[in-house]
Amino acid sequence: MRWRLRTGEQLDLTPSAHWPEPAVAMEPDPEEGPVLVTIEYRIAPSRALEFVRVMARLGRSRRRSGATRWGVFHDADPSRYLEPFIVDSWVEHLRQHERASVAEKELQERVRSFHVGEVAPVVSHYIAGAPSKPERSGKSSISG
Repeated sequence: MRWRLRTGEQLDLTPSAHWPEPAVAMEPDPEEGPVLVTIEYRIAPSRALEFVRVMARLGRSRRRSGATRWGVFHDADPSRYLEPFIVDSWVEHLRQHERASVAEKELQERVRSFHVGEVAPVVSHYIAGAPSKPERSGKSSISG
């Protein structure tokens, strides 16, 4: 072969169980979706280029674990970055939680090492459309 197929044998793909279970106000239908997950980071502007390089590695990891779309965006505030990714359904996002590996945990820790501030990066979950099971209060929220 002219090019070697990269198999990831150098990566520790043992499940890490480091992603917390998403906190939900009401349990979404497993097939609801797509799901948009956003993570907001605060980064020292002097480290932005290095941060974006490491984020590119994280993007490949997110897509390997089920994300159909992924990106990293900066704000007019040079310290604010947003990482959005899309997963086909709520159940697929829960599977991402189960599939998170030790190698992925190490990469996510590297990304979070860039984060400045006392508050952890903010993670939000959004499901497309109206909930399939209406909530009594009329409000639906997912966090975590």
